[in-house]
Amino acid sequence: MVILGFGDKHLIQLDRAFPSTKITARGHRIKILGPETEVEMILNILKEMTRIAKMNTQVESSDIITLLALSNRSFEDSGQAGKKGLRKEKSPKYQMDTGDVILHTYTGEAITAKTPGQRDIVIASETNDILFTIGPAGTGKTYTSVALAVKALKEQKVKKIILARPAVEAGENLGFLPGDLREKIDPYLRPLYDALEEMIEFDKLEFLLQKNVIEIAPLAYMRGRTLNNAFVILDEAQNATNTQMKMFLTRMGFNSRAIITGDITQTDLPKKQESGLISIQNILKQIDGISFVYLDQKDVVRHKLVRDIIDAYEKFENKKR
Repeated sequence: MVILGFGDKHLIQLDRAFPSTKITARGHRIKILGPETEVEMILNILKEMTRIAKMNTQVESSDIITLLALSNRSFEDSGQAGKKGLRKEKSPKYQMDTGDVILHTYTGEAITAKTPGQRDIVIASETNDILFTIGPAGTGKTYTSVALAVKALKEQKVKKIILARPAVEAGENLGFLPGDLREKIDPYLRPLYDALEEMIEFDKLEFLLQKNVIEIAPLAYMRGRTLNNAFVILDEAQNATNTQMKMFLTRMGFNSRAIITGDITQTDLPKKQESGLISIQNILKQIDGISFVYLDQKDVVRHKLVRDIIDAYEKFENKKR
């Protein structure tokens, strides 16, 4: 069980994140000297690191970034930003919201919800047949959704997984590209393959794809179908028009579930076309069995600069408006 990382690299991450506090490790003992509030934050992060290590056998650098981001949010939400006038919380909320394990990969690694937003996706998917997850890049919308689909297939709750994406760059007309259907659409659907390849062994994944137990296709190929006993995911849904969104949602058959993911700030549609993901929020918000989960930059689990970039763009867009 590796907690501090090889060469204590995770401890170095913490030390750099809290310049006013000195952290040293000797053997199995860790010494923390600094402001009381920072010491308490570090202790909570170390407890979470221990819990993650028990589930996953080791802690990743991305886990430390997420824990640091969540600890900073606790300070901002409680009016404690900055070092002057800090007050101690009675029950600090620095815990990483890992929740229950969604599933284990073929290598035995546990896939869990790493942020409050991802945890909301897991909870909402349990009680809603159609779920919209809306948020910026790097918040784990697609990855969490694919994990839920694979779990449902493994537990035999559905008979197949269908993953769809609008191929906006090719205008949904892929016929002129060389190769078979899969070769034509691979460039647009690569992120979905990447997620699946982390969860399912390569040979087994190839078999499931050949047997159409797992199907990956552009949104245009959903037209005219009825999808029964399926877990359906529409990714990058901000690039679906209103007509395409209606077409996709009305494909739902018996014993089927759908998750629609997208980032409404990054639509690639022509300027005259409205994103179906934007308008659908008002059209379906009152229907039981349909839920919306919103993630933000605080749910980003990629490189720490991604969170800063998203925040900077958000401020720039707000200033323009």
